[in-house]
Amino acid sequence: MTTLLYILAFLCPPLAVYLDIGAGDELRLNIILTILGWIPGILHALYILSIHPPH
Repeated sequence: MTTLLYILAFLCPPLAVYLDIGAGDELRLNIILTILGWIPGILHALYILSIHPPH
């Protein structure tokens, strides 16, 4: 599952964040960052995946 989340972080960052920690402020922030620029969304998703162990 972890490998899939990291792949999703590059393809669809908000989905990777949602699957890792669920809906919340971090997901909203990631959606905004992804809309503003794809790279900030990817970096934020990778950060979230690195600090939160997968369920």
